Amino acid sequence: MKTVDFISYLQNLGIKLWIEQEQLGCDAPKGVMTPELKQDLIERKTEIIEFLRQGYKSQAQFIKQVSRDGKLPLSFAQERLWFLNQLFPDNSAYNVPIALTLEGILNVAALEESLNTIIQRHETLRTTFSNINGKPVQIVAPLTDLTLPVLDLQDSNSLQEQSEKLQQLVRQEAMEPFDLAKGPMLRVTLLRLDPERHLLLMTMHHIICDRWSLGVLVQELSTLYEAFCQGKPSLLPDLPIQYVDFVHWQREWLTGEVLEKQLNYWKQKLAGVSPVIELPTDDPRPAEPTFKGGVESFQLDLNLTQKLRQLSQESESTLFMTLLAVFFVLLSRYSGQSDLAVGSPIANRNRGEIEPLIGFFVNILVLRADLSDNPTFRELLNRVQKTTLEAYTHQDLPFEKLVEELDVERNLSHNPLVQVVFALQNTKMDAWNLPGLRVQWESDFDFTRFDLEVHFLEVSSGLQAYCIYSTDIFKPETIARMMGHFQTLLEAVVTDPEQKVLQLTLLTSSQLHQILLAWNETKTDYPDNQCIQELFEAQVEKNPDAVAVVFEEQQLTYSQLNSKANQLAHYLQQLGVEPEVLVGVCYERSVEMVIGLLA
Repeated sequence: MKTVDFISYLQNLGIKLWIEQEQLGCDAPKGVMTPELKQDLIERKTEIIEFLRQGYKSQAQFIKQVSRDGKLPLSFAQERLWFLNQLFPDNSAYNVPIALTLEGILNVAALEESLNTIIQRHETLRTTFSNINGKPVQIVAPLTDLTLPVLDLQDSNSLQEQSEKLQQLVRQEAMEPFDLAKGPMLRVTLLRLDPERHLLLMTMHHIICDRWSLGVLVQELSTLYEAFCQGKPSLLPDLPIQYVDFVHWQREWLTGEVLEKQLNYWKQKLAGVSPVIELPTDDPRPAEPTFKGGVESFQLDLNLTQKLRQLSQESESTLFMTLLAVFFVLLSRYSGQSDLAVGSPIANRNRGEIEPLIGFFVNILVLRADLSDNPTFRELLNRVQKTTLEAYTHQDLPFEKLVEELDVERNLSHNPLVQVVFALQNTKMDAWNLPGLRVQWESDFDFTRFDLEVHFLEVSSGLQAYCIYSTDIFKPETIARMMGHFQTLLEAVVTDPEQKVLQLTLLTSSQLHQILLAWNETKTDYPDNQCIQELFEAQVEKNPDAVAVVFEEQQLTYSQLNSKANQLAHYLQQLGVEPEVLVGVCYERSVEMVIGLLA
């Protein structure tokens, strides 16, 4: 494996590398650094240090602070969300709601001070977006104190009434659209349920944050709240730069040879790929999406998860790559397409200066797979591994810039280039502790920005999965069935990864039994002394008004069908047709075809 591929492999595992006093620094999530991987790092230490040195030289200078005077541009990713907001100003699909249940004695003053300190630290939380001569610009507002609004729900007549009020307020806050020009981009409300139970609602617009940012927010909130409860000052180090500094650096750096190299790779990689995955839908796709979403969750047990990890290690791949390869098989079976591409979010925080920032850094990598030659699963996994590592190496091109350069046809009914998203996360942000408090993160999936999103999360008991889908086009039972097929495919590949992908089992044992046996037990004994038309006429006498045939919007009862067939039969007799004379019937599939056959 080349040095660049090895480092990309480590990055995907969440392992960070750096040079410190001529030595290689390394930080790995718990449980990721296996003895074999540690030995590989030791053996390749010299080449990794040299590669990192060259990387630092080839990158632009450190990100510097820029003047806040004048018009501050948006990042490429922000521009896309700004334009979408101009098209759908009343839509809340890009709201990022956070609901934290706080159990214990809450220090409201310390919480308010913590929030104000975070707003002071991160300019993104004080930023608005104006339209000047048709172009969007960022405006950073001066410091203002946030007064934390507290809504008391303790006076409810019953727990049920309180619960109903709570749900209404939570949904109302999460769905309230943002005015990007007026702000603020962060809304906060505290709901008091009883003296020792609160719900903290925080809502941001995606244009100023991403998933990584949520981790930054809650970590800073934890650190600051603990300090302020003890009467201590903030212990957080000053931020060296802000998001607008990154935007300025990105637009200067991503030009010329750097941009050309990135574009050339992606243009070559995605040449000829279909811009749409044609999954069969339950309902017609609306001209404009509502962004309403549903969720289907399922879990892979520890046994299957360990088998998937083992297969990944044997193939020198990651768990993400193995899951993605199986997902490609699933999509290919459902869509009938053998060459398809999905999007995968990447944190895009590959510089130390931007790691502690709240901002919209996440990028979407377009990962393509070709199954047209019916490879074995292991062959497909090798292809996915190669594609993924190459994509990590060329991750600096913003998805928005890629869509623009590829000149993908725009259509309001679906996203350009990527309608299906796949992700694996190894960090869970659902529970942690504050002094005297138990904090629980409440999740919600009432909206989606894509047709289909599949997110895997590593947990102690295996893998937790969430499939978020557009309710505009899919019904819950369809997604449940699809995810069942996904799990069946996962079981199949760990059993025999040398199978051709078209031979991998998709159906569950119960579905196979239903198709092969239950639906085919149609044998019926009929009298052997009667012709089919006599059997049909007997049914006409029994159930004359029952529906006999249906085609699209047409339907005929047994009586109507018999009458029309008799009319045609009499006409044929007039033409000289007698018993044993062959009559050809040439029809498209229709009600008339059935009439002709009976006649």
